[in-house]
Amino acid sequence: MLAVFALIFLSARSSLADHYLVPTGSMQPTVEIDDHILVNKAAYGLRVPFSSAYVARFAGPAVGDVVVLQSPEEDKVLLKRVVGVPGSVIEVVGGRIRVDGKLAPVEQRGDALHEQLGHADHALRLTRGGGPALGPITIPPDRYLVMGDNRGDSHDGRAFGLVAREAILGRALGVFWRSGLTWDGL
Repeated sequence: MLAVFALIFLSARSSLADHYLVPTGSMQPTVEIDDHILVNKAAYGLRVPFSSAYVARFAGPAVGDVVVLQSPEEDKVLLKRVVGVPGSVIEVVGGRIRVDGKLAPVEQRGDALHEQLGHADHALRLTRGGGPALGPITIPPDRYLVMGDNRGDSHDGRAFGLVAREAILGRALGVFWRSGLTWDGL
């Protein structure tokens, strides 16, 4: 009975929902180091448990989504924001993003910068001049450009390139543990 329960639990964690511990500051100030985030692994489709094969594919990630993905360079999981989707033309200069020729709005609110990127209004850091420039590039089918919100201190798509849809494991829903039980949606 315990083995059946464990198999059901692990299958659900593999295909439906999971949690991750954030190891780096690349998404600061949105997500802090050592935050625990809840991830909807069925947000973009249902996968066969313990594999990357889809049983059913839904609409792909949207600009502004915070996603968990398999690193294209190492055997580790990353947390990044989607800034480019298939068919869009993306350019990054000084950490600022231009999507299809339109600069994503950034405004100062108190001590923090905030960027409006797709549906997401989020805090932004442009440390070290915002990091390396990119583009303009046209995003091909089934590929995505992902970046950290801490643009100058983020090892992201500007370094490792575009990511395949299959590498995106799910959509981050929010922080559920930050030095104690809490909830902060993304």
